[in-house]
Amino acid sequence: MKKSIIYLILPLMIGLQQCKNCSDEKSEQVKKSSITEATIKQVADTLVTMYGEKNKELINKGVAQAAALWYESDGTSDDFKKFCKENYLGTDSMRETVFLKIQHQMEVLNGNFNRITIGLMEPLHLDKGELMPIDELFGSYSVSAHLADDFFANKIAFVTILNFPAYTLKEKNEMGASWNRLQWAYARLGDYFSSRVPAELIQKVSETVTASDTYISEYNIYMGNLVDDNNKTLFAKDLKLITHWGLRDELKSNYKGEAGLEKQKMIYEVMKKIITQEIPFDVINSDKFQWNPKSNKLTQNGSEIKFKPEPDTRYEHLKNVFLANKSIDAYSPQYPTYIQRKFDGEMEMSQEEVEKLFTDFISSPQVKEVANLIKNRLGRDLQPFDIWYDGFKSRSTISETELTDVVKTKYPTKDKFQQDLPLILQKLQFTPEKANEISSKINVDASRGAGHAWGSEMRGDNAHLRTRVGKDGMDYKGYNIAVHEFGHTVEQTLSLYDMDYYTMKGVPNTAFTEALAFIFQKRDLELVGIKNADPLKEDMLALDNFWACYEIMGVSLVDMQVWKWLYANPEATPAQLKEQVIIIAKDVWNKYYAPVFGSKDEPILAIYSHMIDAPLYLSAYPVGHLIDFQIEGQIKGKNFAAEVQRMYTQGRLIPQIWMKNAVGKEISNQPMLDATTEALKKVK
Repeated sequence: MKKSIIYLILPLMIGLQQCKNCSDEKSEQVKKSSITEATIKQVADTLVTMYGEKNKELINKGVAQAAALWYESDGTSDDFKKFCKENYLGTDSMRETVFLKIQHQMEVLNGNFNRITIGLMEPLHLDKGELMPIDELFGSYSVSAHLADDFFANKIAFVTILNFPAYTLKEKNEMGASWNRLQWAYARLGDYFSSRVPAELIQKVSETVTASDTYISEYNIYMGNLVDDNNKTLFAKDLKLITHWGLRDELKSNYKGEAGLEKQKMIYEVMKKIITQEIPFDVINSDKFQWNPKSNKLTQNGSEIKFKPEPDTRYEHLKNVFLANKSIDAYSPQYPTYIQRKFDGEMEMSQEEVEKLFTDFISSPQVKEVANLIKNRLGRDLQPFDIWYDGFKSRSTISETELTDVVKTKYPTKDKFQQDLPLILQKLQFTPEKANEISSKINVDASRGAGHAWGSEMRGDNAHLRTRVGKDGMDYKGYNIAVHEFGHTVEQTLSLYDMDYYTMKGVPNTAFTEALAFIFQKRDLELVGIKNADPLKEDMLALDNFWACYEIMGVSLVDMQVWKWLYANPEATPAQLKEQVIIIAKDVWNKYYAPVFGSKDEPILAIYSHMIDAPLYLSAYPVGHLIDFQIEGQIKGKNFAAEVQRMYTQGRLIPQIWMKNAVGKEISNQPMLDATTEALKKVK
């Protein structure tokens, strides 16, 4: 997972309204503007007279957007007129010169704020001993929260808005294909100050998301303390798994090996108790008691004891994250809900477009055909947890114990993995020089949570690759995650250091960095010298990608529907939210999964931790899988490194333009569906 740095400079991707006379009821932002339509027209006409008709459209846009954010505290109408006249950059050369100065200073600010934030959050993110309340207080502090306030007060924000106005997603879709690199860089600078959110609201979002992230990072289950109805333990005594990732990956690993199905059923019972919050509070991150998740009985030294369940904490965090983000709505006239800001603003794909992409995919006839194939391969009826069927992967014929033995021998410490980064990249066809250059800009850290990647925000600083590393070395789960996060950090490094303009750094949205992370992750075995000579490996890969999309698209649909329900019911209690999340998860299951699996009212789609600590992030995964598949088709038979570098140095174009440049086509379900159809003809 790539960490979203919501508390940085505020490129929230919230386009401004283009006119001042929109409904005053839509936001406090509009109400607070002190500039009239007559003043806007007068200022724009004056600037057009000074600098010519060719600049009229840009002048009108910049003046209107600056006026929409100009409050009484910023000055009178005469002050606004004077400001615009003195600060409008009327020639191309002046505009480019000032742009270069602004983007340089933004890099200085973003980069150093990011560095400070990483330092403050180290106790929360890295495995450095017991957490204390003071750690969360420092970690939730947003060092940049007041920056936007300050830049509106000193007028830097207004200079930027006036000369580099924001464009809506519709405008970018219509005009972006004809823009050159500098025009795109100007447009991305326009995104920086497209709203005026009070510092205290930014800080509140930071606090609530950090609290949720810490809650998830500390949510571990001691698997050796789980018992069945015969009081038998199935898992190793020292096995501690984080929810949901660790539980899911352990479930995946048990399609082979002794008592695999029994272990999977036990894990599923744990997941259900987490979703319903029936889980005993005393078994979370604790090995003091024995717990039977099926009967939900707690024992100590053979005697059953009474317990208190977790008090809807999971849903309290979700509710808090919702309320914190909703508080920003009044300051976002173009995208007045977090749902719109996340999709139209940040992802730059509408929620409706993404939802249709998903529902079309999981309703496809290929779903039942792949499900029947899995059923035949397993030799049993499908269970709900088979949404995570892992038998199409090349490692599925090797036990996880064997894989862990290989990995622990190779990577007994995080430093050994760090030292191997250049070699890994060379195996992926990067030149030794480029491999060393990229690797020198990435730090490997032992993570407290499941793992994540945190990119640099300025040249001269390093990206951070985090994964779990045990006392006796990196196990296979940790290694697999590390390779995924390495893909993120390679993207983060290429799209910063090899970028022509700083404002263009990055990728269109998080799905694109997830795509490269998936591409790296699929190559994890070959990177430790385990070759896959299977002639059907490409067909198996197609089926694996298809089934992964089928699973995560349903999870994402639940996530979207939960946020829609929260907007319709903002006063709901955590208990009411819990009830509704379970209802939504069961409804999505019954519509798209029950006809395939044969069981109704399963809540499994609500287990994902990202629903709690990464609001509306989940859509990035399935879109990332689709992008990943299309990119794999593009790089087949070509130099892997050359193609990755070509694609991932395009910068933050909008998604469909990026994809057309990268693979010749827009994001689509069809390539994966077609490949799945072909694979089904061959794989038995």
